[in-house]
Formats: sequence, structure tokens, C-alpha cells
Amino acid sequence: MTTIYHIKEELDVHFKRIDAILPELKSYLPLDNDGFEDTETVKTIDSFIFRFGKIQDKMGEKLFPAILRELEEYSNSMALIDVLNKLEKLELLDSSDDWVDYRKLRNSLTHDYPNDTDDIISAINLSITVYENMKEIYYKMLKRVE
Repeated sequence: MTTIYHIKEELDVHFKRIDAILPELKSYLPLDNDGFEDTETVKTIDSFIFRFGKIQDKMGEKLFPAILRELEEYSNSMALIDVLNKLEKLELLDSSDDWVDYRKLRNSLTHDYPNDTDDIISAINLSITVYENMKEIYYKMLKRVE
């Protein structure tokens, strides 16, 4: 079983790498079609999307169950929605629906990119705010189990 410590180590790397490129990425916002013509902009966006997806996956698949295990609130038979609802009940998530929306955003970034430019631009612009929210959730959870 992966410990919270190991999960934290991996997530910290992803957060650190996004934080390193975030000022550059924000300088492109709000993103428009012209941004997809510049190779450096696309590299930064691709790096962000990659790390954003890794954070989303690791939090949902590993961190959330580990937090609930630590709080003795986890059962191996729990589906993700049950995990999210439990985290909301424990006031570790403001809304389980928000996390479901974050997951949909992650999926649109990773599965549609770069096929539908307008949708992906909208998703990238929104994902910056979502990233900040995920980071707040992460630190709130770590604080709870310290």
C-alpha cells in the first residue's frame, strides 16, 4: 500500500513543476487561437496539461483513499463518488460535484487536445483556477492528517 508520504512526494513534484511555469502560462492568458501558433506557448501549455492530469489522477486515485484510510473512514468497496461524498461530509472537499467537474475538465484537456481549439482554449483558461483549487484541497487534506 502506498503511504500518504509517498503520494505527497510525487504530488509535491508535480505542484512544484507547475508552479515553476505558472507565471509564464498566466502571461499567455486569456489564451486565444494565436497562442497555438507559438511553439514556446504550446510547450508550456502541454507541460501544464501533463502535470495537471497527473495531479488530478494521483489525488483522486491515491490521495483521497489514503486520507480516508488515515481517518479510518475508508472501505475498499468505495467507488470514487463515495470517496468524494465522504470527503465532502468530512469538510475536506467543499463539493464532491466540483471534483467531478474537475475530472471532466481534466478529461477534456487530455482527450480532446488539440482537436477542438475553442473548447481546449476555454478548458485551459478555466484549468488555471481549478489548479489553484486543487492545490488548496491538497494542503487542507495534508493539514488534517498531520
